[in-house]
Amino acid sequence: MNRRKLIKVLPWITTPGLLVVLFVVWELSVKALDVSPLVLPPPSQVFENLGDLLVQASTWQHVRITVIEIVIGFSVGVAAGIIVGVLLGKLPLLEASVRPLIIALEVIPKVALIPLFVIWFGFGMTTKVIIAALLAFFPVMLNVLLGVRSVDRGHRDVMQSINANRWQTFTHLEIKSMMPHVFAGMETAIVLAVIGTIVGEYLGGNEGLGYMVVRTLNELNAPALFAVILMLASVGLAMYFIVTSFKRLAIPWHESVYGRKAEG
Repeated sequence: MNRRKLIKVLPWITTPGLLVVLFVVWELSVKALDVSPLVLPPPSQVFENLGDLLVQASTWQHVRITVIEIVIGFSVGVAAGIIVGVLLGKLPLLEASVRPLIIALEVIPKVALIPLFVIWFGFGMTTKVIIAALLAFFPVMLNVLLGVRSVDRGHRDVMQSINANRWQTFTHLEIKSMMPHVFAGMETAIVLAVIGTIVGEYLGGNEGLGYMVVRTLNELNAPALFAVILMLASVGLAMYFIVTSFKRLAIPWHESVYGRKAEG
């Protein structure tokens, strides 16, 4: 098996194995130390509660709401990040003018804005979508800006030598050079979008998986709380896997897909 195939197959072998080891150690440690289920329930209780939750129609409704909020917020943030990043990358004077504002907006803790969004937009889906979009916007914008500015000078000279205009240079050279940076930003953005959505539901919502966290916490039901956390982790992993899979389809030629340049 060559290196490329090994890199593709290895996570599917090591990850399940590590999870099994983690859950076994967790189960044995809780029982050996006689830890209260209210503090740290054993995995057996967590999975039992997870099974109970998964057969309830209301649980899947909460999952559906959370996924919709993540997808919409992530999509809006990525689209806005690409547009703004390209504009700022192509217009250095504009970038220099708005840089202080960008830095100021970036360093503001987005979680602190959630109460303000709740006042403006209520407890519905809009607030969660906005906070997810804000968190997804900045990593994409900054990576796109870097990508536009990082086009190889030699490649630009080649385009000039064949009398390519600005639009042709952008579509045939800059977009291709920018794509790895776009996906690097998207990989970070999807994680932040998931976090933003869940925190938004946690602080100001009555539906979604974040709301389920609050509900199980108020009930002091630690096994159910851990079960919801596992569901959150599964949703986040699924979203990240979708983004990375799309990356492999869109830029299979780039070394970041397999960790090194293809040999031969």
